[in-house]
Amino acid sequence: MRDYELVYVVKPVLDEESREAVQNRIKEIIEANGGEVSKVDAWGNRKLAYPIAKFTEGYYTLVNFKASVELPKELDRNLKINENVIRHIIVACA
Repeated sequence: MRDYELVYVVKPVLDEESREAVQNRIKEIIEANGGEVSKVDAWGNRKLAYPIAKFTEGYYTLVNFKASVELPKELDRNLKINENVIRHIIVACA
């Protein structure tokens, strides 16, 4: 199992319940594929460097997790499908 970091940005107009639904869905995907979430850190609304889908702000969240090598591909696929996530990045930690 390797350590990974996921940073994702959701639309700033979402309410707390919708943001938690996205966060819970990410946890479900990680745990269903044999990974474990070690830390979730909500950074809150931040200004984007450039407009994305006509939004100038986004709600940032950092997720640290351990998983097999195949899991980031599945997580990436699910985040691309999710209409509330406007950007995400998954990085393997050394």
